[in-house]
Amino acid sequence: MKRRFTDKVVVITGASAGIGAAAARQFAAEGARVVLAARGLDGLQAIAEELRQAGTTALAVATDVADRDACARLLARAHAEFGAVHVVVNNAGYNRRGPVETYPAEELAQVVAVNLTAPIILSRLAVDYLRRAGGGAIVNVASISGRIPLADEAVYSATKFALRVFTFALAQELEGTGISVSAVSPGPVETNFILGVIDEVPDIVFSQPMSTADDIASLVLNCAADGKVERTVPRISGYLATLGYLAPRLRKALMPLMERRGRKVKERYRERAQRE
Repeated sequence: MKRRFTDKVVVITGASAGIGAAAARQFAAEGARVVLAARGLDGLQAIAEELRQAGTTALAVATDVADRDACARLLARAHAEFGAVHVVVNNAGYNRRGPVETYPAEELAQVVAVNLTAPIILSRLAVDYLRRAGGGAIVNVASISGRIPLADEAVYSATKFALRVFTFALAQELEGTGISVSAVSPGPVETNFILGVIDEVPDIVFSQPMSTADDIASLVLNCAADGKVERTVPRISGYLATLGYLAPRLRKALMPLMERRGRKVKERYRERAQRE
């Protein structure tokens, strides 16, 4: 196995489950010391203990990324414990699905706070630590839904669109500093973020091939290692999203077909959940 992150200190938000937990395991397998952050301490401690049992140094820090002071404390704690910060993975995410008008402003603001404001703040704070470490990487987990408007996920799409643009711009600002900034833009992923609320998820989401949390975690590690500005999976979904954005009439014409396909796939996931 590759050991690209031996003794590197990696901070991961949203690390108690899904993509974040998968990334923590993969970074640990490649020699990293991992700092796990999420709101719920119990889930974090379970992952941290699992990693320690496997011989990895792991620290769990309960963190609400929507709290700016908590973001600062997270990085300060990582630096105090391990003496450096080399990689920051902004993975924490939040969503409220359905028409915008059905939610109070406070809930929509929380989507923005977690998905966009927090990565911006953490990236800004991380730059100081990465400079002290002699370089490093910031990896932001975006989404293909940030490349094309998605009804009933309007605010989520907006935050992921903005996060992607922020990533590209910050990467340009930091060019030549030894600090890379990357975005990983997945389509639908087989985690509770989607499958745990399957009835709320628009049918069209299921028209695209599903990835696993491990698939996305691998892209996160690759971006942290080589600094490539963006990786998208599945690639075909990325191409279709770009086509739909550039040719909105074609996208509108294809929507009924994609929604029908998505409904069929969605039903298969429901049936599988019932069997399990």
